[in-house]
Amino acid sequence: MSNQFQMSDFIAGFWRLASWDYSIQQRLALIEQYLELGVTTMDHADIYGQMQCEALFGEALSLKPSLRSKLQLISKCGIKPAFDSTPERYVNHYDTSREHLLNSVENSLTRLNTDHLDLLLIHRPDPLMNADDVAHAFKHLQQSGKVLNFGVSNFSTAQFELLQSRLTPLGIQLVTNQVEISPANMASLHDGTLDQCQQYKIAPMAWSCLGGGEIITGQNAQAVRLREILHRVADNHQTQDISQIIYAWVAALPSKPKPIIGSGKLQRIQSAVKSKQIKLDKQEWFSIWEASTGHSVP
Repeated sequence: MSNQFQMSDFIAGFWRLASWDYSIQQRLALIEQYLELGVTTMDHADIYGQMQCEALFGEALSLKPSLRSKLQLISKCGIKPAFDSTPERYVNHYDTSREHLLNSVENSLTRLNTDHLDLLLIHRPDPLMNADDVAHAFKHLQQSGKVLNFGVSNFSTAQFELLQSRLTPLGIQLVTNQVEISPANMASLHDGTLDQCQQYKIAPMAWSCLGGGEIITGQNAQAVRLREILHRVADNHQTQDISQIIYAWVAALPSKPKPIIGSGKLQRIQSAVKSKQIKLDKQEWFSIWEASTGHSVP
């Protein structure tokens, strides 16, 4: 069943792959380094790198096809940006029609050099989404063996429930909601998103855990407060790397989020994975919550 789908504790994010300017051998080495560290789940989207990132990954995978059985490939679809390469589009928009979902999967499979995706996500909520059409597209993709599991990204609890209500009769369970989770953006902790993940016993995927780097280098009041307390907590755990404390803070959430590491640098990847050894106590965790909000809990 779909709800048995397992992701690695950390997820490799490749949205910046095109900007790293890596050779095909360097891309293959990166994939292998991730696998050696136990990061087996690889996150993509059709639009990343103006539709180049999946192809760059698939090209590297073609050098060593045996790696495919050792990893889980995720892709996302539903966004149609007005890229220079798509002159027929004059406005960024969403498309969750059956036709677009099926075409997008076919294109992702070709670019990634694989015959199936382990997980497909709807990238963003679409106000024009017809839940019945999406559900039947998912069922078609499942029956064809081209997609094994399904989820959503950035969906509200109501949007999640709507789609799940159409999937349940078809025997499909959404297996994740990929959302922003960080000490700088705690909305998902309080708007029911992570509660819903606990309810369904599914692990959310966490993007931008480091706040897009803002927590590390930002000068706004929240970032300054967070850095101060993060360094204090880091001292408690004999580390100088506050990103490890951030990952440990996310990992403490009972919905068991899977953080996405968006780096191509081995040292940063190793540091993130090593954070699994750090367990924050409740006072440490809430001191970071307090620094984020600027006030104590009620």
